[in-house]
Amino acid sequence: MKFSAKQIAELLNGKIEGDSNVVINELSKIEDGRSGSLTFLANPKYASFIYNTGASIVIVNNDFVPEQTISSTLIRVNDAYQAFAILLDVYNKIKLNKTGISDKAFIPKSAVIGKNVYIGEFAVIGENVVISDNVKIYPQVYIGDNTRIGEKTTIYSGVKIYSDNIIGDNCTFHSGVIIGADGFGFAPKCDNDYMKIAQIGNVIIENNVEIGANCTIDRATLGSTIIRDGAKLDNLIQIAHNVEIGENTVIVSQTGIAGSTKIGKNCLIGGQVGIVGHLKIADNVKIAAQSGISSSIEQEGAVIQGSPAFKKLDYQKSYIFFKKLPDIYKRLEEVEKKLKKLF
Repeated sequence: MKFSAKQIAELLNGKIEGDSNVVINELSKIEDGRSGSLTFLANPKYASFIYNTGASIVIVNNDFVPEQTISSTLIRVNDAYQAFAILLDVYNKIKLNKTGISDKAFIPKSAVIGKNVYIGEFAVIGENVVISDNVKIYPQVYIGDNTRIGEKTTIYSGVKIYSDNIIGDNCTFHSGVIIGADGFGFAPKCDNDYMKIAQIGNVIIENNVEIGANCTIDRATLGSTIIRDGAKLDNLIQIAHNVEIGENTVIVSQTGIAGSTKIGKNCLIGGQVGIVGHLKIADNVKIAAQSGISSSIEQEGAVIQGSPAFKKLDYQKSYIFFKKLPDIYKRLEEVEKKLKKLF
C-alpha cells in the first residue's frame, strides 16, 4: 500500500511543507524512521529525533517551530497524535479488509449470512445463527446455535461463542475470547458433594464493545449477563454470570468480577482487581490496580484503592503509617521501658 503526502494531507485536513508527491508505504516510530515511512511528532521529548529521522513524512502540530533544517516532508495538523491514530486505524482496516466465505468453513442451511461477510477456514457456524452485513469471522471461530452477530463486528481466530447469545454492531473480539460458558453455579449437598445448577441464560453484548484476548464472559443462570455500549475489556478478564458492565466502562487485565455484580457507566477498573458478587458500583468510579472490592460503592466518582479497598487518599495516608510501623513499634517499646523504670 502506497500513499502520497498529498493524499494523506487531504485525509487529515493538513498542510504540507515539502514535497507533496513523496510516497510512503509503511508507518514507523520517529527514531526508527527510514525512507518510505511516515511518522509523527507529538511529544516534545522526541523533538530531537525529527532532525535526524529518515522518515519521508512527519506529521507535526500546527504550532511546531523547527530549530534546525528538516529533510522530511511535514504535514501540519491540529493534533499530531490524533491524526496519527486516524492513520493507524485506516491502515489497520485496509490490512484486515478480508471478504469472501471459505469453502472450508462449516455453515448450515439454517444460518442467515449478510452481505460482504468474511468467514475464514474451519470456522463453524451453528444452526439458526444470524450474521449481519460486513462481519468478519476469522479461521477456527465457533459460533453456537441461535446466536446473533451485529453489523461490522470482527471476531478473530479461536473465539468461541456458545449458543443463544446476542452480539451488537461494531464489536471486536480478540483471539481466545469465550462468550457464554456456564456460570460457576453449584449447590452443596448434605454429603459434601455439589449439584450443578443449570445455566440457562445468555450473554448480551451491546454495540461498540471491544474484548481482549482470552477474556471469559459467563452466561447467566437466568436472564442475561450484559456488557453495555462502548465498554472496553483488556486481556485475561473474568466476568461471571449475571454481571452487568455499564456503558463506556474500561477494565484492565486480570480483573475478576463475581456473579450478579452491577458496575456503572464510565468506570475505570485497574489491573488485577477482584470484585465479589452481588455488589453495585456507582457511575464514574475509579478503582486502582490490585484492589479488593468486598462491599458496594455507592458514591459516584469515588476513587478507591486497597484490599479491602477504601478511599484512595485515605489508603495512601494509611500506607505511610504502615511503612513506619516497625519504627513506631521500636519507639513504643523504648517508651514502655522508660515508663517501667519510672514506676
